[in-house]
Amino acid sequence: MDRAGRRLLPFDPAATLEVLREGELEVLGRLLESTNQALFCRLTRACPDPEPPVVVEAIYKPIRGERPLDDFPDGTLSRREVAAHLVSETTGWAIVPPTVMREGPFGEGMVQLWIDVDPTVDVVGLVIDDDPRLRSIAVFDAIVNNTDRKGGHLLPVRGGHIFGVDHGVCFSAVPKLRTVLWAWRGERLEPDELEVVSRVRDELDGDLGRELLAFLDPVEVQATGMRADRLLRTGRFPRPSPNWPAVPWPPF
Repeated sequence: MDRAGRRLLPFDPAATLEVLREGELEVLGRLLESTNQALFCRLTRACPDPEPPVVVEAIYKPIRGERPLDDFPDGTLSRREVAAHLVSETTGWAIVPPTVMREGPFGEGMVQLWIDVDPTVDVVGLVIDDDPRLRSIAVFDAIVNNTDRKGGHLLPVRGGHIFGVDHGVCFSAVPKLRTVLWAWRGERLEPDELEVVSRVRDELDGDLGRELLAFLDPVEVQATGMRADRLLRTGRFPRPSPNWPAVPWPPF
């Protein structure tokens, strides 16, 4: 951990984003379980001699491979993934791995750093045991209105950090939070959590809001601010709504 008590990440975020944006992208294969043509790839960025090139592995989701959904506009899922990364960076919690929008072999799409998970960690156990490290992800999901927080979207890594991925169905202006992280429903947010929500809310009226407009509809950015306002007003985690399924299927 660093001096502020935050878990150290297994990569340099700024340097990784640079490689994701500028590296040469080579598709190595497809994730067969993905419904949106997620492709496993390698990115290589040359460095001045005698330094070796920088190589990272990533997931590439081209827009043309997105499966149409009834409740989200076509061709917007990759953009929502990038928007989720922007909000994650504003929180300081580093929930979403480095993610960019760029051109690739199959057109424009989202490119996100591949995360090697710690195989010794039982994700089902994390959720069932209400692991406190998941609280920040639950707050994040409430802000971005995540409609599909499955257990399989939680990626624990060596060192203790837990990433969250697959945010293509976030930011709907219609409330529809669906998640496996209801352990803290109705409980009070901690002061540090409220501080983070307040920072996100302030930034939605500033740089973050302007950046999100490149990826989301203005109504969706406005709704994000309203969700943050509600968290600050109630000071509590949201409760499941009786108007839509509270847990995604399958949950893991």
